Amino acid sequence: MSLSGRLRTLFRMFLLFTVLAAVALISAITTIRLSIRGHQETTPNIVGMPLEKAQQLAGGLGLEVVVADKLFSTQYLANEIVSQQPAAETRVKVGQQIHVIASLGPPQVTVPNLVGSTIRAAQITAIQRGLSVGSVAAVHAPGTEADQVLAQDPPPLTTDVHSPAVNFLVSLGEPAPTYVCPSFLGQLLPDARRALEGAGFKVGQVTPFAMEGVARDTIIGQSPRPGNMIGSNAVFSFQVVQ
Repeated sequence: MSLSGRLRTLFRMFLLFTVLAAVALISAITTIRLSIRGHQETTPNIVGMPLEKAQQLAGGLGLEVVVADKLFSTQYLANEIVSQQPAAETRVKVGQQIHVIASLGPPQVTVPNLVGSTIRAAQITAIQRGLSVGSVAAVHAPGTEADQVLAQDPPPLTTDVHSPAVNFLVSLGEPAPTYVCPSFLGQLLPDARRALEGAGFKVGQVTPFAMEGVARDTIIGQSPRPGNMIGSNAVFSFQVVQ
């Protein structure tokens, strides 16, 4: 066979191989797409449905119902689904979760007065009354003891409640004392150290500086700065002449 004939044969083989490879690639992509679509389902409408029935229906489709929260409702009976996410008729992958809010039925509780009690006692009382504990925030409050409940939401004696959760504002006790930082500039370090340690403060880093015409151990810089508000745990640092 001549050289030109061999080249034509090789070209035909290369062209045939390219066509076959392209067909194989297209087939693989089509198979993957069909496989992905074959593992999807449409979320059913389970709003208003009893929780157990909704779980059975979703389970039959390869989906899982997860209760994200529970709320009082005058529209739905206890354990009926109030809302769902993703919404009905949404295409999702098999195995995905449907997060729902379940009804506790109409509110049948009166929120007790928990202000003034300890947070632990308030939590126990709330749970005993069929409520739950929501968020707990804490602040320093003059004239109060640590862990004392300062405020609550919903307010005491509320009957028309939407959520069973009671939120609390709790005291951290008396605020820590603060002081105006004095100036030690121009004083000698031993005198400043003696005064601070006698008042319960600590002296931290001391940085030496060379300066002519100024007495040794004279303070030329300090931290915290004079006039700043400081707490009882403040640590003082000084720059002194050496």
